[in-house]
Amino acid sequence: MDLLIPSSGLLFWMSLTFLVVLCILWKFGFPVIVNMVNERKAFIDDSLQKAREANEKLANIQKEGESILQEAREKQAQILKEAAATRDSIVEKAQQKAREEGARMIEEARNEIESEKQAAISEIRNQVALLSVQIAEKVLRKNLSGDNAQMELIDRMLDDVSSNK
Repeated sequence: MDLLIPSSGLLFWMSLTFLVVLCILWKFGFPVIVNMVNERKAFIDDSLQKAREANEKLANIQKEGESILQEAREKQAQILKEAAATRDSIVEKAQQKAREEGARMIEEARNEIESEKQAAISEIRNQVALLSVQIAEKVLRKNLSGDNAQMELIDRMLDDVSSNK
């Protein structure tokens, strides 16, 4: 039975040794252990706080990146819109200039045709007048070869002139 129930002297010395070790640990060991645990807890809390801040910064950077990307897309759309408007304006100006140039060339051609027509008509009139004068001269020479015919023509002309007045 000695194995199950220790003797009272052994129990005394074991209790005394336990209390001494407990006091030493209480005085020197536990404060160090508690301090280490508190430091570890503070380090973990600090690391968690820094991780939260890093996540917040990352979220802010992502939002900022998205806003910058959106702004870049809007600027790109605006630039493309302006480029399309400029292109349309240039095309419209070129078409207008081509229309004006075509109208000017047509007008010049019309004017040239009209002037050539007038010149041709004038030339034809001159030739007709010249031919008429030549024919009249030949007819008159043939008809007025005698003095009687000449006098008769002069009388008729004088009558025509006096009746027109």
